[in-house]
Amino acid sequence: MADEAQALKEVIAKNLTELRRKNEMTQAELAERLNYTDKAVSKWERAESIPDVVVLKQIATLFGVTVDYLLAAEHDENAPSGIIPKKPSRRAHVLITCISVLLVWLIATAVFVMISISPAEVEHHWLAFIYALPVSAIVCLVLNSIWFNQKINYLIISFLMWTILLSAHLSALVIFNYSMPLIYLLGAPGQIIILLWSKIRKNKKK
Repeated sequence: MADEAQALKEVIAKNLTELRRKNEMTQAELAERLNYTDKAVSKWERAESIPDVVVLKQIATLFGVTVDYLLAAEHDENAPSGIIPKKPSRRAHVLITCISVLLVWLIATAVFVMISISPAEVEHHWLAFIYALPVSAIVCLVLNSIWFNQKINYLIISFLMWTILLSAHLSALVIFNYSMPLIYLLGAPGQIIILLWSKIRKNKKK
C-alpha cells in the first residue's frame, strides 16, 4: 500500500514538473498561481508530498488537462498538450496603450487640419488639442485598470479632472468670451475626494 502511494506521488510529481516546464514557469510562478508557497510545489515535484484533491483540480484547470491526466503514468497521443496559451506581454500592453493614446491625438490633429483647410472660417479649432487631454486620460484609465497597476488610477483620475476643468474654462473663455477662473475651485474638493477614496481602498486591501 505504501509502495502504491509513493508510486502515485512520483507520477504526479513527474506530470506536474513536465507541465510546469512546458509552460516555462518557475516553481515560484506556479505557486503564486495556486496561492501556495514554492516550497510546497517543490515538495510535490520531489514526490515528498501530494496535493489534495482541490489543488489537483486547480492544477488541471490551470494547464487545461484533466485530473486523470495528472494521475496517469502514460498519456496517449490524443491527450491535451497542457500548454497554456500565452497572454500578451507587458510590453505589448504598453505598446497598445501608447498607440491608443496616439490615436486620440491623431484624431485631434485631423480635426484641427480639416477645420484649418475648410473654407468656413472657424476660430479656436486649436481647442481640439485641449479636448484630447481628458480623452487621453480616459483611455489611459481604462487600459491601466485592465492591464497595469491600479494604484496609479488616482493620479490618472486627478489628471482627468483637472483637464476637464481646463477644457471647460478655455471653452468658455475663447468661445463665449466669458472668464470663469473660479471653476478651478471645484478641483480642490474633487482632489480631496480622490485622495480620501484612495485611502479607503488601501485600508480595505489591508
